Amino acid sequence: MADTDATAWPSLSLEEVEALLCAPGQRFEMETIPIRGIPTRVWKNAPPNLRALVELSRTHGARAATILESDRVSFDAQYRAIAALARALAERGVGKDDRVGMAMRNLPEFIVAFFAIASLGAIAVPLNAWWTGPELEYGLKDSGAKLLITDAQRWERIAPSRPNLPDLQHVIVTRAGAAPENTEALEVLIGHPSDWATLPDQPLPDTPLDSDDDATIFYTSGTTGAPKGALGTHRNLVTNIMSGGYNAARACLRRGETPPEPQQKVFLTVIPLFHVTACSATLMGAMAAGHTMVFMRKWDAVEAMRLIERERVNVTGGVPTIAWQLLEHPERAKYDLSSLEAIAYGGAPSAPELVRRIREEFGALPGNGWGMTETMATVTGHSAEDYLNRPDSAGPPVPVADLEIRAEDGETVLPRNTVGELWSRGPMNVRCYWNKPEASAATFVDGWVRTGDLARLDEEGFLFIVDRAKDMIIRGGENIYSIEVENALYEHPAVVDAALIGLPHKTFGEEPAAVVHLAPGAEATETELQNWVRARLAPFKVPVRVAFAPEMLPRNANGKILKRELRAHF
Repeated sequence: MADTDATAWPSLSLEEVEALLCAPGQRFEMETIPIRGIPTRVWKNAPPNLRALVELSRTHGARAATILESDRVSFDAQYRAIAALARALAERGVGKDDRVGMAMRNLPEFIVAFFAIASLGAIAVPLNAWWTGPELEYGLKDSGAKLLITDAQRWERIAPSRPNLPDLQHVIVTRAGAAPENTEALEVLIGHPSDWATLPDQPLPDTPLDSDDDATIFYTSGTTGAPKGALGTHRNLVTNIMSGGYNAARACLRRGETPPEPQQKVFLTVIPLFHVTACSATLMGAMAAGHTMVFMRKWDAVEAMRLIERERVNVTGGVPTIAWQLLEHPERAKYDLSSLEAIAYGGAPSAPELVRRIREEFGALPGNGWGMTETMATVTGHSAEDYLNRPDSAGPPVPVADLEIRAEDGETVLPRNTVGELWSRGPMNVRCYWNKPEASAATFVDGWVRTGDLARLDEEGFLFIVDRAKDMIIRGGENIYSIEVENALYEHPAVVDAALIGLPHKTFGEEPAAVVHLAPGAEATETELQNWVRARLAPFKVPVRVAFAPEMLPRNANGKILKRELRAHF
């Protein structure tokens, strides 16, 4: 492809870029195949399944795959550990379509466990590491997990629930020292990460795998309060590899530059791997391209800057929170952050001011995108000049995806620049919700996902998320479904009316706040109600403020609380 004039941005339209990148014989060539009976455009050159991706990752050899504190694991060592753990899981009866729970923070062991499970044709179930014991119990029980791989901290929360989990036959615990009672230590099976390079060189188990076999269950909360497991396939995950690469190449062509050959980068990965943003949109591409993922024990802006300087990190982000904290930290000037090329995020709305400041103060390109658990992350991508020129957009869809804006009837397709409900179609869409046929039928319709987001598409096809039809607050990338917190408040004997709203927050995007009305003569304090919720739900769901309304909360004719009117309390 010839270079074009970079001064006349954009050098090419989106259609011209797609024609170049997706032409026959090109890396991003597409083909149309039936998926569950529906003709679907797919990336022709994507790996066929996750085991093939593991085999591809091994070609990166001695390059560091993961770094956590003093642990530096090469791609070759990681492959040996995946093969060893897959064999150990098979010996414990794990086979095709069995569910295997995972509960841990970002560790090198997470990646090994995830791909060991997937290479057996089993279904990995990454659980939210911030969940409480009862929430983790729900995920294990709902998925019917027969085996669990967990870190010591999560096992302490889950252990009291083990008598309630009849399907759970084996528990493997990592980083616990000695194995807790009735569990096995992962280190006994495959050693510590520093030992993996010395494991035997053996092949992965040879289980027949189809691209549309089930591979994962990621939990997403629903407006009914109980989390729903989104059942994803191998194709869903490998689609992201090509979609991410396409978005990067598109940014180059829009600027008038020839896309370079894929280059290996260093990522500071601070968002949890139990989310599709990190697991699907980041990890899959890292395995394919040989990117290094640097982990942190917990987010700390100073430690992050130290790691960026030490490891010459090229890419970080995840949620806008991280970019804000790096930009505004008083010690920023003490660290050499010049290696940063991109700060990208999804999962939360961001202020246009943030987009400009990333470019001006870091010299890095901002990036974001839109996706959801039900689309296994990437549907749109937005970066570089496109993002600087449309800072309130989430970008255009990748070529294998279709977006439509529909009216409330779910059928009428609305014209451009009209706000309606966003529908998404493509090979990234998960199959259904696990064991929830009614919810599945309402959300997954003829290959489309009914997203519940209110949005518009402009003349060129750029997506603008306007609001969330689903009653949800996104705090720093974590979804908080209002009804779940409201139900917890309603359990308090003094509360007779409750509603949760999102308060704007510069760093987190928004934070949850509650308005409650107490029963006549009853008493409760803000701190008491916060502690009440904290005892029942993960800490990020606890309202940062609680206001007390003297009357029942205002409602419309249908009895729905008018949440717009509640903002006056704050």
